[in-house]
Amino acid sequence: MYGLLSGDAKKRLVMSIGLVLALLALPVGWLAFQRSQPQSARDFEECAEQLEARSPENEERRALTTECNARFAGRRKAGGGYAYYDFMQNRNFDIAGPNPTAEERKQIDREYMGFLDAQRREAMSAELAKKQNERLQADMESARQPVVAPMILLPRKRPIDRSKPARCEEPSLSCGWARFSAVVKNAFASSPKAKP
Repeated sequence: MYGLLSGDAKKRLVMSIGLVLALLALPVGWLAFQRSQPQSARDFEECAEQLEARSPENEERRALTTECNARFAGRRKAGGGYAYYDFMQNRNFDIAGPNPTAEERKQIDREYMGFLDAQRREAMSAELAKKQNERLQADMESARQPVVAPMILLPRKRPIDRSKPARCEEPSLSCGWARFSAVVKNAFASSPKAKP
């Protein structure tokens, strides 16, 4: 019979058989997976306890623990109730059940938006403080540089004529010296010059 079918018909037959086998494998796999999962657990802790009681192999235990984590976001608190840990904010939120409700998720999201806003403001403040610190350091550097004394402009005075002795009213050493030098100068100026 196989020899009677054409090439195209053979391909269709093989594909049909493969499809039927795949459809049969899905329910069998699903039932096996359902039996391996702790379905009756009400929260993460109960799910983990059921895993411990069954004591599956290490690989299967990891897979089932991951499944428990995916099913239950909250963790049981000692005093009752549940806590949800948000790793993005690095904090816990109190929730009513083993998973946050839609309203609780909205509240967590609002808190996260506030958290991001606070981080943004903190980053802006840090940047502003850094710029102010750089400006202050630049001002201090400019203050450390040597300061040149400002030039003082005074009114112009008339030059003192040193050829004439200054009038001295009182007897002082400077006035006496000025008179003496003027007398000596006049004496040498009036003496006849000798010819060799």
